Amino acid sequence: MGRLLELKNNMVSLEFAEYHYFDDVLSDLKLTPNDIEIPVPKYFLQENREALKERDKLMSNVLKKTRPYDFVKTTKDEITMTKEEAIQLIQIHERARQGRWRAKFMKEIRVQEERERLAATRGAPTLDRNVAATKIQKIWKGFMARKKTKVMREEELIFVGMKPAPPVNYKDTPMYKADQQMEKRRIIQQENEREYQKALVTIKEKLREVEGPEMRERLQDQIRQWFIECRDATGKFPEYPAEDEGGSSAIFTPKDPAEVEAELKAKEEEKAKGKKGKGKDGKGKDKKDKKGKGKDKDKKGKKGKGDEEEDVGIVFDPSAFVPTLSESSKMYRGVWENRDESLNFSQKHDVELIKEEKRVEIETEVRLHVDELMRQELKNLKMAVDRDKGKKGKKGGKKSGKKKKGKKSGKKGGKKGKKGKKEKDLTADRTIESLYEELVKEGILVQYPKTPLKDYLGEYSYLGTTLRQANIEPMPSLSDVRRVITEYCILPLGSQIVHEKAPLVKSCLITGPRGCGKKMLVHAICTETGANLFDLTAANVVGKYPGKAGLAMMLHMVFKVARQLAPSVVYVGDCEKTFQKKLPKTDKTDPKRFKKDFPKIVKGMKAEDRVLLLGTSLFPFNAEVKPFCQTFQKLLLLPRPDYASRFLLWPSLIKKHGGIVTDALDISSLSKVTDGYTPGHMVDVIKQVLTDRRIKQQLTKKPLVASEFVGPLAKIEPIYKEEEEAFKVWYAKTPLGKKRAKAAKEGEEDGGGKGGKGKDKGKGKGKKKK
Repeated sequence: MGRLLELKNNMVSLEFAEYHYFDDVLSDLKLTPNDIEIPVPKYFLQENREALKERDKLMSNVLKKTRPYDFVKTTKDEITMTKEEAIQLIQIHERARQGRWRAKFMKEIRVQEERERLAATRGAPTLDRNVAATKIQKIWKGFMARKKTKVMREEELIFVGMKPAPPVNYKDTPMYKADQQMEKRRIIQQENEREYQKALVTIKEKLREVEGPEMRERLQDQIRQWFIECRDATGKFPEYPAEDEGGSSAIFTPKDPAEVEAELKAKEEEKAKGKKGKGKDGKGKDKKDKKGKGKDKDKKGKKGKGDEEEDVGIVFDPSAFVPTLSESSKMYRGVWENRDESLNFSQKHDVELIKEEKRVEIETEVRLHVDELMRQELKNLKMAVDRDKGKKGKKGGKKSGKKKKGKKSGKKGGKKGKKGKKEKDLTADRTIESLYEELVKEGILVQYPKTPLKDYLGEYSYLGTTLRQANIEPMPSLSDVRRVITEYCILPLGSQIVHEKAPLVKSCLITGPRGCGKKMLVHAICTETGANLFDLTAANVVGKYPGKAGLAMMLHMVFKVARQLAPSVVYVGDCEKTFQKKLPKTDKTDPKRFKKDFPKIVKGMKAEDRVLLLGTSLFPFNAEVKPFCQTFQKLLLLPRPDYASRFLLWPSLIKKHGGIVTDALDISSLSKVTDGYTPGHMVDVIKQVLTDRRIKQQLTKKPLVASEFVGPLAKIEPIYKEEEEAFKVWYAKTPLGKKRAKAAKEGEEDGGGKGGKGKDKGKGKGKKKK
């Protein structure tokens, strides 16, 4: 995920555009858009499901206390009646049912009597048996042939996508079975994880009991042997390495040949410097250095002239994730690639692998204990030797003690130097739980509808690259929007490691015409990552925490809770009002109170804070561009849905609201007519058409037709091209939009220059040689 986000950042820095189109690559590689759809990892929610359940429970409890009316089901008014009235009503309906049934029965009797009377007047049939049999066969075979042809035609139309598939019960589909199997696997994984955690403790204890004493003896023997070897080689006992240096592990770690060579070279250079420093003057050195530098400059200059045509290419910053990927790949090849897991069908833990890991841990623990003992033993040996020679024996200890003190003082000094100004904690005496409850009561920390990102439907853009090659900037499709939201918002928020190491996205603005799904995307981001949603929309916080001190307290509480209970999304609706020059006098929400604070907050956000400032705007062109772009790092422009997206949206939205899509409903014409309408408009129209009565009718008598939706659509004002152009003009004024326009202009000039050279071949060659 991190590497993907790094590549995305590199592509943005090259193309100066948030949206990228891969339709040409897909056609070359014979792939479908589904192959490059970025899936949202399920572990974002699965690993934190217990914490999320507790959080939802706490929020619902607080809301029940503060706003109990929200939890009362406000459905239709109940009809109250007495017991006698209810019995009378039931009796009336029952008698009516019996009357209808008896009338139907009597009608059938009369029809049967009439049939028998007619048969009696006609007499016995005179038709030959063979002729009758032939007629029956003819009619039956024709009926079966027409039925088979109709079924084949319907299957073909469904296969090519010209007809909707018949409604299928989800429990009969393979997806349902796959989900059930996935759930079973999760349960088994949890059981295996519990067993694994127990095994880590039990195996370590067993190894400590069985192999611990042997390890201790072996280490002591090795260290004593080192004492003797050093005494024989140098004539005195060595200094024992300190804990900071690794203790006895520093003695036995084998050095690489490169390290040994480097040490020898360093010693030789020190000796050579010592000899040269005595007999040589500094001036001579300077002159030589200056001469050397001059030569280097000449060489560089010559190289620069000759290598003007050499293209260095595109150079990016080193990746923070490639070393991790290489290390993981190396570990996989070393441990798992050739490992036979055929006998481990239940995927239980491997005892031998655990033993290998725990032996290292036990060895480090034993080594620390052995180091303490051997330091004391070495000290006793030195004292015994010094006593025999008649010397005082505590000098070494004092020196080492002084050194240690010096080191400690150095560390303290370092710590003092690192200390900077800390932000004052306005709620130091309060717990996070109390702050959480207060924010819920005030309506700042809100519940959101569970909206998966896959519900934001939209078709892929199949002409993006073609339009860019023709110097036409295409509007992104809804599928592109879904992809960019995943890259900038969902993946970093879902993973702490990715958020810390990947290119940091602190704030994001989602803007576009009304009804294009801005609020839905905010809810989808929170749903996919399990984030808290803090609503700092001016209309939501009006009258809450008044004054400068109140504002500071509110922002402090919001971001303190957001950081502690990460991931979190701080949402600001209609954020253009905060940065608008003049507000209408009718607006009493005071959105400008955040104008100075939001840029400071974004600047103060760190990589370890999994918090995203997310804004939505309907009229971004009303705001001042500079402070607006300083606050929001990424600006995402949402489009109107194109024909392909509308063709996908209509049937799915109708089914979602209880409708049934049949052949009578012309989806293609409906999609063509609704050019300029957004998904929000479509939902409003569907709600108006699909009333309870209409839903019941379509099941038996009257299927849905396209003309039913035209009337409600005519009452809604669509998004005209002028409004869409206003968004494009505004985006061209943003920093990235300006860079994109500049790059396009330079590309056109370069293209024109190349064309000119191509006309005169001789001149072109001469210029290339130069």
